[in-house]
Amino acid sequence: MDAWDDAFGASSDRDPEFGGDLGPGDHSGQPPLTIEERAGVLDDLAELEVFRTLLEPTGVKGIVVDCPDCEEEHHVDWALMQANLRQLLDEGQTGRHEPPFDPDPDDYVSWDYASGYADGVAALAEREEPTGRHGTGGRHARED
Repeated sequence: MDAWDDAFGASSDRDPEFGGDLGPGDHSGQPPLTIEERAGVLDDLAELEVFRTLLEPTGVKGIVVDCPDCEEEHHVDWALMQANLRQLLDEGQTGRHEPPFDPDPDDYVSWDYASGYADGVAALAEREEPTGRHGTGGRHARED
């Protein structure tokens, strides 16, 4: 499972076009997230905040993800990605997602790119720390 699956709960059995129901308050048939799934979503939210903090000032508008339902790339801005992760955490699923109109692909990065960028910034900061002061490490990416 990747951040896209986490964020959008991509599954044709939950999509109204395929006979599922994503109506407000209708969570029948949708099991609650397991403790491990909740932990993963919380990790994704924390990582997303780091990514946004580091990348938004450089002009990056959000994350680009491959949609398993339509087999296309979707450009998801920071706020929408955060909202979808929070909805997944709160409700165990997310609603339908609509990509922005005519996004500039250069304004978005993959989750892996954002993770690598954050790791690089953390490693650089760790190297620049004065001798004798050691941080807790700079790993932002999950170890999976």
